[in-house]
Amino acid sequence: MASQEKEVGDHRRSLGTRGEQYAADFFVERGYQILDRNWRCREGEIDLVIRRGEELRFVEVKTRASERAGFPEESVTQEKLEHLEAVMASYLASTSQEVEVHLDVLAILIAPNGAFTVDYLEDVDAAV
Repeated sequence: MASQEKEVGDHRRSLGTRGEQYAADFFVERGYQILDRNWRCREGEIDLVIRRGEELRFVEVKTRASERAGFPEESVTQEKLEHLEAVMASYLASTSQEVEVHLDVLAILIAPNGAFTVDYLEDVDAAV
């Protein structure tokens, strides 16, 4: 039983790592610079911090291998958004950048054949 749980945990981590790497490549191809990956503070963690010009984007990456448990973006709850906004505030307090700030979600579905389907949700916020 414990070994099955470990396998599930390892699979989820592997899936998440693949999704985050795909996300980083996705943004680099669009001209963004990756400033931070998996940036952590007391308030939590943000998967990607990216910049293009005066635009600073905090990106939560959600990856799933199927839609059985719903679409990846559906796991970004109101509570999660509030935590992400606290993480953003902490990040901004630690830097002195004059930028436009955005919070985005990149939802990735990886098909059994390895194909990636991406839904990029820009400017999400906890007030919704």
